Amino acid sequence: MSRADKPLPPLDFLLPRIRVSRALAALGYFVLLTCLFIYNAFIADLHGANPVVIVSVLLIPLLIFLPGILTGHVRTHAWLCFAINLYFIYGVQTTFVPGKLLYGSVLVGSTVLYFIAALVYVRWSYQAQRVRATSP
Repeated sequence: MSRADKPLPPLDFLLPRIRVSRALAALGYFVLLTCLFIYNAFIADLHGANPVVIVSVLLIPLLIFLPGILTGHVRTHAWLCFAINLYFIYGVQTTFVPGKLLYGSVLVGSTVLYFIAALVYVRWSYQAQRVRATSP
């Protein structure tokens, strides 16, 4: 048995949702960048490690995706969903360290915000592309 394809939502339904989800994904991304930078550059006790090295190791993988995030490239958002999981794991581990509950919670919250917003952004963007392709 073949199943019938569900009808796609109209563009006037999708476009506002695409804008909001992209804005929320960008917010989560920039909160994560800011939190990692501020905490590790100014607050964290790095036990003599060079803060530039620590901040670079944490931020360079995220900064690779910056041009695609700024331009709204859909595939960049999809790929960052994979990479952001490492920061989620780091945030969960940090949450259980005494005295770092707030820092870990901000990391977890920003990664979850990005992940969910980016997933719906990717889904709705591809649906909008399909609607545009089928419209006369």
